[in-house]
Amino acid sequence: MRALQVGDRALLVELADGDEAGALHAELLRRRASGSLPPIREIVPAARTVLLDGLDRPGHFARELMEWEIPALHARVQDAIEVPVRYDGPDLADVAALWQVTEEEVVRIHSAAEFRVAFCGFAPGFGYLTGLPQQYAVPRRATPRTSVPAGALALAGPYTGVYPRSSPGGWQLIGTTDAVLWDPEREPAALLSPGTRVRFVPERR
Repeated sequence: MRALQVGDRALLVELADGDEAGALHAELLRRRASGSLPPIREIVPAARTVLLDGLDRPGHFARELMEWEIPALHARVQDAIEVPVRYDGPDLADVAALWQVTEEEVVRIHSAAEFRVAFCGFAPGFGYLTGLPQQYAVPRRATPRTSVPAGALALAGPYTGVYPRSSPGGWQLIGTTDAVLWDPEREPAALLSPGTRVRFVPERR
């Protein structure tokens, strides 16, 4: 773990991998909720970093941070959000071929996994979910689509994601959900936030 000061009131903490970044993010949220964390305006996780913005005395906090004992993610208990999915995506057969299994087995493997939102980005409400074993990582499409519909369940690299609104995209589409990923009238607006556990529940096609 390495903490780099960014400007006068921010730290960028670099971690070895996504699991470590997720564990640090969860521990920061836990300490904030318990009142044992100094005031921080924003805590923003990414693939291998966590940004702490709006922090007084960032250098002092960086030294304290290096002394923390950070529990592993699997030690934490939290109810999972269940997202109903129709595994009817146009790239389901391609993913089955990449995995060297049947389409039915793709559904079984994907819906049996427990996912975690590692970080958010790309579009409001879009979460990058980890949880599939490394052997199921898939490449992005060689030619991105000009329009991917809202609710499309997709894979790219080690991540699973759900498009919150129609947009261009190059991920492999394996399903569809009617769940609303982003609603500005809802509190919170995003259904999936960093650290959230997620399960995808198959619906009949």
